[in-house]
Amino acid sequence: MNTLRNLDLNLLVTLNALLTEHNVTRAAERLHLSQPTVSVQLARLREVFGDPLFLPGPRGMRPTARADELREPLRHALAALEEVIAPADTFNPALATQHWNVAAFDYGALTILAPALAMLRAAAPATRMAIVQTLPSQVARKAEQGEIDLAFMTGAEAPLNLHRRTLFTERYVLVGRAGHPHLQNPLSLETFCQLEHVIVSPEGGGFHGVTDTVLAERGMTRQVSLSVPGFLLLCAVLKSSDLVAMAPWRLVSEDDALKVVEPPVEIPGFEMVMLWPERVHRDHAHKWLREQIAGSV
Repeated sequence: MNTLRNLDLNLLVTLNALLTEHNVTRAAERLHLSQPTVSVQLARLREVFGDPLFLPGPRGMRPTARADELREPLRHALAALEEVIAPADTFNPALATQHWNVAAFDYGALTILAPALAMLRAAAPATRMAIVQTLPSQVARKAEQGEIDLAFMTGAEAPLNLHRRTLFTERYVLVGRAGHPHLQNPLSLETFCQLEHVIVSPEGGGFHGVTDTVLAERGMTRQVSLSVPGFLLLCAVLKSSDLVAMAPWRLVSEDDALKVVEPPVEIPGFEMVMLWPERVHRDHAHKWLREQIAGSV
């Protein structure tokens, strides 16, 4: 406790910025301080912890083992302090001017965000939202570094170190263009495998999905002729060709230009989850945003 009494808590904010940026200049920009000021604060932090904390690295600074140990406890401590000093129930959406960065591929944007946008614009007209595409493997890092405030992913892809809320469970259906000659009658599994399929690969270039895993367990394979990066392109391809796809039901069920049928093999569905980092977990505006989106699904 005596150590805490003698500690300038602003030093902990600086340490958190340095742990995020690994660079004194960028940390200073994040904190709206001068580079010399941050350098002086780093020297004081080294005295407090009895450790150099950061060493020269090829791209700035690399944290010591002691600094890495401090990373997560420090984030939680600063979040708790923010909650202590934040005025209760101060968020008024009608007057809010927040800018939110939300990560979602086209499926999440269409099924989760699109239904919520009109309500969000009416309730919080001065806020802004940027919907961005980020590879699943980059979501956790970008969320912790402040580049993303909220993300929507499948539960299987979601990083474990973010807060999550399950929004709904989705199932797969077989889909092709309306009038597709092979989708008018119940399909055998053999015919299903002989059709030319399209697959969505968000990471790019993949030709194997959960359907292929299920078929392999039965000693069978299907013909995957095309890989696309998103569902909007998938639907456009299906409408203009005789290719078929296993697609999420919510995406295609109301499109009259597409024929939707049950596949001849049961394919496991997936959960769609909403993800956010610890740094905004207690923020009143962010809580409001999460509740509004979850309530619109």
